[in-house]
Amino acid sequence: MNKIIVKGGKKLRGEIGIDGAKNSVLPILAATILNGGENVIKNCPMFKDVEVILDILRSIGCKVKVEGNVAIIDSSTITSTFVPEDLATEMRSSIILMGPILAREGKVTISYPGGCEIGPRPIDLHLKALRSLGAKINDTNGGYISCETDGLKGCEIYLDYPSVGATENVMIAAVYAEGETVIRNAAKEPEIIDLQNFLKKIGAKVTGAGSSVIRIKGYEKKLTNVEHTIIPDRIIAGTYMVAAAMTGGNVVLKNIIPEHIISIASVLRDVGCQINFKQNDVQIIAGPRLNAVEVIRTLPYPGFPTDMQAQLMAILTLCKGTSIIIETIFESRYKHVDDLLKMGANIRIDGRMAVIKGVEQLYGAQVVSRDLRGGAALILAGLAAKGETIITGLEHVDRGYYKVEEKLSLLGADIIRI
Repeated sequence: MNKIIVKGGKKLRGEIGIDGAKNSVLPILAATILNGGENVIKNCPMFKDVEVILDILRSIGCKVKVEGNVAIIDSSTITSTFVPEDLATEMRSSIILMGPILAREGKVTISYPGGCEIGPRPIDLHLKALRSLGAKINDTNGGYISCETDGLKGCEIYLDYPSVGATENVMIAAVYAEGETVIRNAAKEPEIIDLQNFLKKIGAKVTGAGSSVIRIKGYEKKLTNVEHTIIPDRIIAGTYMVAAAMTGGNVVLKNIIPEHIISIASVLRDVGCQINFKQNDVQIIAGPRLNAVEVIRTLPYPGFPTDMQAQLMAILTLCKGTSIIIETIFESRYKHVDDLLKMGANIRIDGRMAVIKGVEQLYGAQVVSRDLRGGAALILAGLAAKGETIITGLEHVDRGYYKVEEKLSLLGADIIRI
């Protein structure tokens, strides 16, 4: 069994670079299906989820080559429209393959996706939107979703919730739809803008990403080959910012986009840290004391990201006073709490609300990662804890962090994987 062992008490110092964004690279890799040519994707992070989607692309006939952090996908030959169950169930984002395969081949069959168990993440918005474009969908077929179309047609789509995944699926599928598609109440995340930039490079006509209204004009001509560089991962950046803050450290993160992490920086300033931005770098200097924050609500971008809720909770366990977190996105995203309690934290959960009373010290313990971001929070807690912390369940952490122990070691952490 893989496990990470952390001996806490080391102040993190130094500088590290930030990997490409997990939530950006997955839809872009899916969208490489559209152009039927060569796609060179740079700054491609080799997380577990990326390995899975590359395996899916291979399984349907794409030629895939990986050279360091560059993935080269040749989608000129698609031999299958079936996404294997064993791969689809490994990650939630596998649903993003429906749009591009359907748009290019006219049909697709995929099993219900897997991923972290952090509460209901219904795919009904995806299915409803694709039906609006003219897809015929059977989602009661023994755990499989079968979808086909005689030709997608542009239309107006209003998303009941600004779902990132549904927005991306419609954007990709609508590239081959006849006429114009308008997505209203679209997600505004930076990863949506990155996807738009990729689609425009291959010749698609997409505008409005970053706003609540996105327009896609159907494209009939053959799309072009492309090179594209993935934006840096704002959640990884936020995680290492918290690591520096809760260990009393002084860390510089390279290759970030400042505007993407403003909400995280704002909270850490409230906690008592000094945050200095310089072009595409950010320096985090921990303050002499950590202060509680009154109430933090997770919200769609540009609000405080739900993917940073667990990491924020880790630092709040050491902040003087009482803090409140309200999780508005997912219903079951407090699975890390029991393990933080084992480490000496004082946390009370009431529905979607967590009340955290700061303690003087966390203590090392044996803990289990139950989801991606919760696992990251336990590693952070281990960095600041007295004694040794052993974290298992790393298959979750590896879905969104590449060799996290090596990155932290570069900053002086006493951390190993065995």
